Amino acid sequence: MIKNDKWISEQAALGMISPFEPSLVNQVDGQKVLSYGLSSFGYDIRLSPNDFRIFKHIPGTVIDPKNFNPENLEKIKLHADDKGQYFILPAHSYALGVALERLAVPDNISVLCIGKSTYARTGCIANLTPAEAGWQGHLTLEFSNSSHADIRIYANEGIVQLIFFEGDSCETSYEHRQGKYQNQGHEVTLPRV
Repeated sequence: MIKNDKWISEQAALGMISPFEPSLVNQVDGQKVLSYGLSSFGYDIRLSPNDFRIFKHIPGTVIDPKNFNPENLEKIKLHADDKGQYFILPAHSYALGVALERLAVPDNISVLCIGKSTYARTGCIANLTPAEAGWQGHLTLEFSNSSHADIRIYANEGIVQLIFFEGDSCETSYEHRQGKYQNQGHEVTLPRV
């Protein structure tokens, strides 16, 4: 079953989402923002300004998830103007960012992270990723720019929506099996084997 706003709010009070915004925010100090916070059947998390990296084109390089070279990623500068803080995602590129909010997923819940329609309409695709039962930390988020133009990706504003699915409690949670991405910090976490 997909969990609603009442349940999400109750679980946030127990530490499932931190910091937690109890309603959908679409304006801050009179300035329109990409919405974040609690919605009817989900929660829109924000992109942290701390870390955003794009894959560099290095001719002859093959990216190997079993032996990942961090030199393949370049940290991107955070820009700011009257519309807010933002990163530039170049045309036809791929990037990793990190969620501002920290999650602590209950043992009977799986979370799907899906893209927001506003970004999808610009050509920015957020990978569909899960957070398994018992997972904790700041999500590393993945984005591809399928358009021919660069895209602004706003920090401290809504970037993806989380959908919470309830099932029976699992026998072995992500925490209990000591999953390799458990307790990710407030920075991009690179591929691990």
